[in-house]
Amino acid sequence: MEAVLAKYENQINAFSEFLEDLPDVDEPVWILGARYDLKTKKSELLSDVRSRLWFTYRKKFSPIGGTGPSSDAGWGCMLRCGQMILAQALVCRHLGRDWRWDPEKRQPKEYHRILHCFLDKKDSCYSIHQMAQMGVGEGKSVGEWYGPNTVAQVLKKLALFDDWNTLAVYVSMDNTVVIEDIKKQCKQPGRESRSRAGPCGRGEVPASGQSCSETPHLRSQRPLDWRPLLLVIPLRMGINSINPVYIQAFKECFKMPQSCGVLGGKPNLAYYFIGFIDDELIYLDPHTTQQAVDTESGSAVDDQSYHCQRTPHRMKITSLDPSVALGFFCKSEEDFDSWCDLVQQELLKKRNLRMFELVEKHPSHWPPFVPPTKPEVQTTGAEFIESPDKLFESEEEFEILNV
Repeated sequence: MEAVLAKYENQINAFSEFLEDLPDVDEPVWILGARYDLKTKKSELLSDVRSRLWFTYRKKFSPIGGTGPSSDAGWGCMLRCGQMILAQALVCRHLGRDWRWDPEKRQPKEYHRILHCFLDKKDSCYSIHQMAQMGVGEGKSVGEWYGPNTVAQVLKKLALFDDWNTLAVYVSMDNTVVIEDIKKQCKQPGRESRSRAGPCGRGEVPASGQSCSETPHLRSQRPLDWRPLLLVIPLRMGINSINPVYIQAFKECFKMPQSCGVLGGKPNLAYYFIGFIDDELIYLDPHTTQQAVDTESGSAVDDQSYHCQRTPHRMKITSLDPSVALGFFCKSEEDFDSWCDLVQQELLKKRNLRMFELVEKHPSHWPPFVPPTKPEVQTTGAEFIESPDKLFESEEEFEILNV
């Protein structure tokens, strides 16, 4: 009975808020590299937004670290946004950018396998449990606020334990993207894994109590043509607010076919931005608390609560906090080369003040670039979790997006 009530609670939450309709303007809408005319393509636009995986606060999951919190309400919104940008990369990798979610149709097995990666349980490789505990290594206690850069660093580390997706996560430094380093990382020797899906795609379905990182898999070191790339570029586009000189270049990022969205928000709130219309950003909002979804390993996920089935949220670009992280997904080397050409053409040559730099060679004054590799220690979590009675209850007390 509780499971049935939880299902309806999730659905009620998803439809409870009334949001104003999209404006009647002549300007096109851009969603993750796709262009829509509101007068003729509104239904296609809404289908695209509804198809994005939507991760929100959850409650009543197993305590993080065994003794930590059983809900991330009030502190996990940036972590949920990190899950969304990574999930978009995985959808593009396995299903393609043109894939659409239809609740009346059976979804491909890769879709459910992706969802299993993000379930709120310790064995899912990108769960709130894994992200919060990996954040301890970044100096963040469980329950503490994360900024866009910290979440990007957590995703980069967790991706090393994901043998199914073999994703390369590159996080730029000092507003500089180094082409040589990215190609070096994406062409590392890869691992071939077994075909059966585990809870987060790490080889075979693990035995009961066995974590993803402990799952046995076949390893075959071989050169890769290209490891699919999630490129994350943390930026600060101003001091206390976004500098208007960056706005047009920022909007151009959503027009690129490789666009994977943006992590950011405004003071007290983190959002996952997926596009824009005129002078407004379109985003998915994680600030809805839903019941945790419980499912058996390898089974289909009840996915109704993982899609936002309502008109998209919007906010003025000028209200954006200047701390953001741009995301781009490049499935192939040709895709990455095309992105580099677009950046040179649209962002660097046309703008007097650049959001970031794109350079061919590794800067000589930087330490040598060493591609990240999977640690020998088979754990992704912290050994000590802060007591839940030390965690804040109100999101306003620590969800302040600043530097």
